[in-house]
Formats: sequence, structure tokens, C-alpha cells
Amino acid sequence: MKNMNNMMKQAQQLQKKMLKAQEDLATKTVEASAGGGMVKVVANGSQKIESIVLEKEVVDPEDVEMLQDLVLAAVNDALNRSQEMVSAEMGKLTGGLNIPGL
Repeated sequence: MKNMNNMMKQAQQLQKKMLKAQEDLATKTVEASAGGGMVKVVANGSQKIESIVLEKEVVDPEDVEMLQDLVLAAVNDALNRSQEMVSAEMGKLTGGLNIPGL
């Protein structure tokens, strides 16, 4: 029974550490770009886009599709980088165990 109590305490401690890590990750950001830096996107550890910056030279009314493609590429890259950052940080807490939902 004592062993079960220790396991429960460890699980609770891990849960607290994970909640703290998620709060910390929400304040950390990653940046991605497309088109040689003409489109820049910043995402946080909560997989939310914080900003999108477009250089004036990339805004061409005659080629809106290119701009859309660049924005889409930069957003997807930023979200991927954010997910990688979260996985790396959570992996430190879980010792590399792949826990669903993290």
C-alpha cells in the first residue's frame, strides 16, 4: 500500500510540473519565415499565432496566390516548430515517454 501512495504522489508531482511547463511554454515563442524572410510568423508554445509580418515587396496585387502560399508555408512551419518545442520540453519531464495528449 505504501508503494501505491508513493506512486500517486509522484504522479501528482509530475502533473504539477507539467502544468507549470505548459504555462511557461505559453510564453515562449518560435519564429518561422518563407520567401527568404519576406513573410515571418511567430507562434507560442500554445500553438497560437502571435504575429505575422509581411515585407512590402511581397505584397503584389497581381499575384495574391503567391502571398497566400508564403503565409500558409510560414504559419505551418511556425506551428510545427512550436509543437517540436513543446515535445522537447515535455520529453524532459516524462523521460522520453510518449504520453498521449502532450
